[in-house]
Amino acid sequence: MYLLVSRTNNGELLVLPLGPEGEVSGPALRLTSRDFPGYVCDQEADRPRWVWEDTARIYPLLLKAGVRVHRAHDLRLCHTILRLSSLTQASSLARAEPSQWDRAPALQPDAAASGVTLFDLFDGDTGAGAEGPAEGGTDTAAGAGPQAEFRRQLDAVRASTEPGRLRLLLAAESAGALIAAEMQFAGLPWRTDVHDALLTRELGARVAPGIRPERLENLARRIRDALGEPGLNPDSQPDLMRALQKAGLRVTSTRAWELKEFTHPVIEPLLEYKKLSRLLSANGWYWMDTWIVNGRFHPEYIPGGVVTGRWATRGGGALQLPKQVRGAVVADADWKLVVADAAQLEPRILAALSGDTAMAQAGRGTDLYAGIVAGGVVETREHAKVAMLGAMYGATSGESGRLLPRLAKAFPRALALTETAARAGERGESVTTRLGRSSPRPGERWLATQAQAYDPGATDADERRARSQARDWGRFTRNFIVQGSAAEWALCWMAEVRRELRMLPPCTPAASGSEFDQAPHLVFFLHDEVMVHTPAALAATVEGIIRRAADTAGRHLFADFPVDFLLTVATVDSYAQAK
Repeated sequence: MYLLVSRTNNGELLVLPLGPEGEVSGPALRLTSRDFPGYVCDQEADRPRWVWEDTARIYPLLLKAGVRVHRAHDLRLCHTILRLSSLTQASSLARAEPSQWDRAPALQPDAAASGVTLFDLFDGDTGAGAEGPAEGGTDTAAGAGPQAEFRRQLDAVRASTEPGRLRLLLAAESAGALIAAEMQFAGLPWRTDVHDALLTRELGARVAPGIRPERLENLARRIRDALGEPGLNPDSQPDLMRALQKAGLRVTSTRAWELKEFTHPVIEPLLEYKKLSRLLSANGWYWMDTWIVNGRFHPEYIPGGVVTGRWATRGGGALQLPKQVRGAVVADADWKLVVADAAQLEPRILAALSGDTAMAQAGRGTDLYAGIVAGGVVETREHAKVAMLGAMYGATSGESGRLLPRLAKAFPRALALTETAARAGERGESVTTRLGRSSPRPGERWLATQAQAYDPGATDADERRARSQARDWGRFTRNFIVQGSAAEWALCWMAEVRRELRMLPPCTPAASGSEFDQAPHLVFFLHDEVMVHTPAALAATVEGIIRRAADTAGRHLFADFPVDFLLTVATVDSYAQAK
C-alpha cells in the first residue's frame, strides 16, 4: 500500500492512498501537522510505503512526535537516480524537460524486528496506470506533481533493463534518507566538558573570538622568527606565500604534502600551526557552541549529496571529525557505542563487480592487502595498498605505476574493469554502478575542447589540453563505478542494521520519551563506518546485527559471489577508543 503525503499551501498534510500502479485508490485526507503523527502511527501497523517529495521536509514532523516509519519512497532522491541512469534512458522521465524535480532539495526545517527485508522496501515490478492526475498529483508547467511523478518513476523502473537492481537501489536510497533524518534528530552523544579539555590541551586556554589561543600564538611567533618577518600573519595565504618564497623556498602552495618536501626551520612550526588552526576553525569552541545541543551533535546529512551516491553534510562537518576531538564522543551512562568499519571496502567491491575470483580469494577471511602479499604479487602491504589505489584512481606514475603491471597480471578481470571504465570516460560516455546509478556526462566546455582537438586548425596545445581533460574524466569514471557501488553496499548495510535494530513495540506518539532514549539506534555514518548507540546490555546483540547486515548487503548486491566484507567491530565508551 502506498500513501502519498504532500504539504498544502496552508501548512496541512494531504494524504492520498495509491494502488500498486500509483493510481488513486481512495479519498484524499487532509490533516493538520498536529494530527498527522497520530494518523501515521495508526497506519504503521499495515506497513505502508510513505511516498513524499522530500524526507527531510516531512519526516522531522513525525520524529518530533516520537513516530518512526518502517519504509518510504523519497521522490526527489529517486528522481535523480532514474533521471540519469543508463538503465532508464528510454523512459519518459529521463526524456522530459528539466522541472522542479531536478532542483536541489530544500533545507531541513529543524535541527522491534519487523520481518520486512530491505528488498521488500520497494514493491514489485509495477508500471504507471492510465488514470489522469488527481489531487496532489496535478501536472504543472514546472513539472509533474507528486502523484504523477511517482507514477512516472514506477513506469521507468518497470520498463528499465534491470528493474530488480533499480528497485533495490531506490529502496536503499530512500531508507538512507530516513536514517539521515533519524541520526540528525537523535544526535551523536557528545561531552562538551571533554571537548573543552581536549581543545585546551591542544591549543591552550579558551580566548575571546578573534584572538589566537596561546599555543597558536607561540607557533605564529616561531614562524615569523624563522622567516624574518615580524609582522607576518600566517593566516594570510598570499602573505605567507610571499614570505616563504622570499626565504628561498620555491613553493607553489602551502599544502602540507608540498611543505614536507623542503628543509627549513619554518617547516615544523608551520605544519603544526596549520594542523591546529584547522582544528580551531573546524571543531573549536565556536563549533562546539553552535553544534552541540543538550549533549548531542546534530549534523545535517545530505543523502546522495555526491554524484557517486556518497553522502555529504550541509553543516557541522560530520564526515570530517578529526581524531583530536573523537574523545568527546562518549556514550551515555549504562550505554555503549558499537563502532564498525568495513575493511578495504572499495577493493572488495571491485573484486565482486568484475567477478575476479582471484582477488576475492586474496581477501577471503583476511586483510585483502595482506592476502595480496601472501600471494606473492607484491612485497609489502603498503605496496599492495598503493597499487590498488592506483588501479582505482588512475595513478600511472611513481611507485603505483611501477606496481600496477604486477597487480594486473594477478587480477586481470579487476584491472580490466577499471580500464574499461576509464576509456569510456575518456570518450565522454557514462558508466553505471552495480545497482544502476550512472555517472553524469561531461559538460559543453569539455565536449568543445575535445571537438577542437580534431579541428584541422588544431594546435599541439589544443591536442594536449584535450588529452589531459579526457584523462581527467577517465579517472573520474574509473573510480565512479567502484565508489558508487561501495556507497550502494553501505546503504544496504545501514538499512539492514536499522531494520534489525527496530525491536521496540509498535510506535506510539506517547509522551514517555523518544524511542531513541530507550533502544539501540544508528548515530553516525562515514562512508564505510557506522556507529550505534545502545544500552550496554544489548551491545553484543548489536555487534551481531551489524555483522549479519554486512553479509546481507553483500548478497543483495552480488548474490553468491564469494567475496567477504570483513568488519572491524568495537564496543567502546568513547569513539577515540575504537581507533
